[in-house]
Amino acid sequence: MKKYVFAHFMVGNTYPYTQEDWLEDIIAAHEHEIDGFALNIGREAWQLDRISDCFAAASKTKVPFWFFFSFDMSSIPSATADDIALLCQYMEQFGQSKRMFRYQDGLFVSTFAGENSLFGQSSLDNAWNLVKNRLAFAAQSPIYYVPSLFIDPALYSGMKSLNGAFNWNGGWPVHLNSNSTREEIECPSLDSDQDHIRNLNGRTFMSSVSPWFFTHYGPDSWNKNWIYRGDDWLYVRRWEQLIATRDRIDIIQIISWNDYGESHYIGPIKGAQPNSQSWVDGYPHAAFLKMTKYFSRAFKAGQYPPVHEDQIFVWARPHPKDAVASNDCVPRPEHWDLTDDKVWVVVLAKLPATVSMSSGSGTMKVVVRAGLTKLARVLEPGDGINVAMWRDGLVVAECSPLEFTFESQPLMYNFNVFTAFS
Repeated sequence: MKKYVFAHFMVGNTYPYTQEDWLEDIIAAHEHEIDGFALNIGREAWQLDRISDCFAAASKTKVPFWFFFSFDMSSIPSATADDIALLCQYMEQFGQSKRMFRYQDGLFVSTFAGENSLFGQSSLDNAWNLVKNRLAFAAQSPIYYVPSLFIDPALYSGMKSLNGAFNWNGGWPVHLNSNSTREEIECPSLDSDQDHIRNLNGRTFMSSVSPWFFTHYGPDSWNKNWIYRGDDWLYVRRWEQLIATRDRIDIIQIISWNDYGESHYIGPIKGAQPNSQSWVDGYPHAAFLKMTKYFSRAFKAGQYPPVHEDQIFVWARPHPKDAVASNDCVPRPEHWDLTDDKVWVVVLAKLPATVSMSSGSGTMKVVVRAGLTKLARVLEPGDGINVAMWRDGLVVAECSPLEFTFESQPLMYNFNVFTAFS
């Protein structure tokens, strides 16, 4: 069966978007082997207008690109059956669009959360069966429901409303904490998919991949201030794992295209940020997007594509993990001690080569084979990033972003990453 890759897209960050903004994102995603956007829909009425702009923009291009709604049930009211009306609005207006993602003869619908959404019904399964019926009537099409419910996967077997499930937290080592051993931290497990697959008994499984996670809101805001360890080339290792087990995975959802508040965006920094400017502005994630093309193609084709271009990808946090921020009213994020002060490097080489990684303490040289190689180097305060690939005495690729310095005395805590590529 055909495999798909979607990117989670926060519509809540698009208040100032125009159709041209949508079109730029659609084309950029398509060029990097992303098949569509999982549109995260919240409660705000204006989001319906932005979705109209999204579909209008898609109509201006012939690239194959699809959308499905990921209703954000942490935002949308769901206490009574009347609350289903908001969801139905979207299906009535867009359910017949050719840009809607259809899967196994139904309109694909997902959620973020929803385990507490009973819509006045006696059980979760009854609630979502009612929702599916109402949405099917509104869209004039059967609904294929694959949510992210934060419940014990063992409960899947008793839920007839589910056509499948999405393992939202599968992309990060969320189990790590300050009591984890160093071995557990440096070789974190990312095997939670198996529990979902086993309990779905053949139903559709959508898995997740994410490059990073850092959020820094104080008690006077959303009160979210933690990291998940994104070290050890997390984005690359997770893709490699998903590709190796692709026979059991139907769809991959990248978290995310534009969730700036949690620092896992792979798309451009644009639109309206959720007060995340202090850790997002100046920290592009374009290297993650660029790498996505290589891995997405491998997942969908079942084999890694040949490397036709020598490339270097780098990413690093902007300051030591134990640095003291002099002007931040929000403390260091929870789990700050789980990360390492390193620059993470990935090279794609057409042929064997030598890679040099330079810093204030000297230059490290490594011979790499053709294909993909993962490298790392410890960062010291004052270091920049300088990585070069050499072959036959010539530099064939180089990544030396002048904008980056590993700063010893930050004004604000920032556990986001700066990324760059050659």
